Amino acid sequence: MSTPYFDTPSMLEGLRRWVEIESPTHVPEAVNRMMDAAAVAYREAGARLERVPGRDGRGDHLIARSPWGDGEAGILVLSHLDTVHPIGFIERLPFRVEGDIAFGPGICDMKGGVYIAYEAFRRFLDGRKPPLSITHLIVSDEETGSATSRELIEQEGRRAKYVLVTEACRDGGKVVTARKGVGQFEMQIRGIASHSGSRPQDGRSAVRELAHQILELESMNDTRTGVSVTVGVVRGGTRPNVIPEQAHAEIDMRLPTLALAEELIPKVLAAKSHRDGVKVSVTGGLNRPPYEKTPKIAALFAHARKLAAEIGIDLQDVSTGGGSDGNFTAPFVPTLDGLGVEGQGAHTDQEQILISSLAPRAMLLFRLIETLS
Repeated sequence: MSTPYFDTPSMLEGLRRWVEIESPTHVPEAVNRMMDAAAVAYREAGARLERVPGRDGRGDHLIARSPWGDGEAGILVLSHLDTVHPIGFIERLPFRVEGDIAFGPGICDMKGGVYIAYEAFRRFLDGRKPPLSITHLIVSDEETGSATSRELIEQEGRRAKYVLVTEACRDGGKVVTARKGVGQFEMQIRGIASHSGSRPQDGRSAVRELAHQILELESMNDTRTGVSVTVGVVRGGTRPNVIPEQAHAEIDMRLPTLALAEELIPKVLAAKSHRDGVKVSVTGGLNRPPYEKTPKIAALFAHARKLAAEIGIDLQDVSTGGGSDGNFTAPFVPTLDGLGVEGQGAHTDQEQILISSLAPRAMLLFRLIETLS
């Protein structure tokens, strides 16, 4: 059977329809409209479908499976259709084309990647049968940490022989072979309130304690190891003339290896106050495990690089600090991320893709599915 042709104008038109269905994570009925559109496309193409009902204020998850290879370890294609832009943002950032650039909310992160995965998968639903079964898992809550989909992602990942993640590629078309793990924490501090003018000696400032804690947390940043710690949200106190009784911080931690996570996370959780009468408590932990470039992941990338060369792509790989759902599968199954379209401006009012990347990136996914065994 001949190699399929990926028609850029028709793919762009299909992607336009998906982009114009706004699907912010926190509006489950909107995400479900997007899942409906994907389900219709896959049903018409001949895939077997499963719909996992949403919970906890999140939308449904969709699983499209090939009609063959049931029960066998195959290829898991992993994507998400939730976006960060609120309902109505399409008025500020309407789908439009300027030369080789197409704009729209979620077009890069990651409706473009989901759409080319659908285009590649459906080519195998017309009579072609690759060595392995195909499962395309599309989740609804990646942008907020995948709380309702993590178990499903790990379950499907453990059934798979390979995982291909369709997050947007990095600068110049690079795929991702490593990502930092993500730690998320909340710190609560309780001091003792008092009048700042007449009885300051009776008080114990929670804000002062938080300042000490921030400096200790920020001191964990290490460019050599790649560890980064950011105290991104702080709140404290009630009025300027009251010694503050309470303070709060939200902390983001990025960790390139599991060894570093096991070393540093307990230190964050074990934070102690610097003054009697002040209590410090920290909750949280590792939201996404580190995605390390194992020998099997390196071999998967080498295979992808060879295929890419055949279609005129000089494929390079990169490690990144941003997390994705690939973090959940990489610790136990070869995972290749950043296989989506090329673009920039994700989460902004200039989110965009290169139209010329649609066909070659779809072809790369097709060839991976066709050749992995």
